Amino acid sequence: MKAGATVRSVASGAATAASAQPVGPAAGPVGVALLGSTGSIGTSALRVLDRQRHRFVPVALTAHSNLAALAEQVVRWAPACESYGAGLYAGLVAPQVASQEALPPAWGTGADCLVEAATHPDAAIVINAVVGAAGLPATLAALEAGKRVALANKETLVMAGGLVTEAARRHGGELVPVDSEHSAILQCLAGHDVSEVRRLILTASGGPFRTWSSEAIAGATVSDALRHPTWSMGSKITVDSATLANKALEVIEAHHLFGVPYDRIDVVVHPQSIVHSFVEFVDGSVLAQMGVPSMELPILYALTWPERAPDTGVPSFDPVAVGGLTFEAVRHEDFPMLQLGITAGRRGGAAPAVYNAANEVAVAHFLDERLPFAGIAACVSAVVDALGAMPGDTLDALLTADAAARDAAHDAARDYVDYVKGRVGS
Repeated sequence: MKAGATVRSVASGAATAASAQPVGPAAGPVGVALLGSTGSIGTSALRVLDRQRHRFVPVALTAHSNLAALAEQVVRWAPACESYGAGLYAGLVAPQVASQEALPPAWGTGADCLVEAATHPDAAIVINAVVGAAGLPATLAALEAGKRVALANKETLVMAGGLVTEAARRHGGELVPVDSEHSAILQCLAGHDVSEVRRLILTASGGPFRTWSSEAIAGATVSDALRHPTWSMGSKITVDSATLANKALEVIEAHHLFGVPYDRIDVVVHPQSIVHSFVEFVDGSVLAQMGVPSMELPILYALTWPERAPDTGVPSFDPVAVGGLTFEAVRHEDFPMLQLGITAGRRGGAAPAVYNAANEVAVAHFLDERLPFAGIAACVSAVVDALGAMPGDTLDALLTADAAARDAAHDAARDYVDYVKGRVGS
């Protein structure tokens, strides 16, 4: 990115008035705020930033509750930030943790620290790697401040895609995806307008249960669900991969990011996780982006887009070593969370937010072994049926629907367990 260059907004597809931030030794390093710095995406991002110190420097780090890991990161990165000319902002989100620990006085605490980091005056780029709906206010705040948001927080666009893309358009902010699937689409679209696109095809690994029978999937344990075949991720997103809910969220994201209708977005299973997405153009040509399964590549591209920066962190691609690439149709009857989510996306309003909230609660119950694997889809379906028609035209309306869905999902999870117990006992 060259200083003063006008860049393209991924979300709106329109030119923005915001200037791209300069990168490279001549211009000095660009400040980056990293929300969720101790999670899997956050630690991957720090590895990228470490290799790209001449281009980027973290000026703000936040974590949910992992105080020890955050403190280590602050010790490691504070000198780099001070040489940049400012202090490193650190924030711990979970208030119960912050109240029990003696934190340095400069540290932020509570949910507000996400917005404080996202609007840090020295941060030109915000990497939002927060899990769940908690990432939405920070994304909106960063876009309203005219910043680039490198978005790894799926729930932001799922809950409030229209509001988020409008904020980017109105305030000159940028949304650049970090998800490997959407990064792949962005790379395939380089130099092309969305009007030239016939279809987007997202790939799914199929998760750990791709070859399991319906009966075996229904009885899957937590340890089974967390055994992802190709990616190393946090617990919640790993379970979402096992149910294919993550792919439903990605379809909704793709719709908002690229402006492609739902009936022109497809999903195929690709067990090797080498092809990250396809773009089929109106003339029948198909482009695919390929690479080893590593989040560090899409993270770097989100930082440097629309340019590329040299980097040695991702291994060279060896097609011979990769061997064969295979593709399969989704078994929708065994993975109902995919179609449930896409249907909620098509429905619009608060339905996607309700789907997302219910899924977060159901997955939490499953991880705590209070809900069987089969109960996740049953719980989410019941909540979307009950509350999917709630209004979702404003942020307040969406937050109201989100809260209502969470309450309803707790009840639905308990009702499902009672129902199963009743059937077993009858």
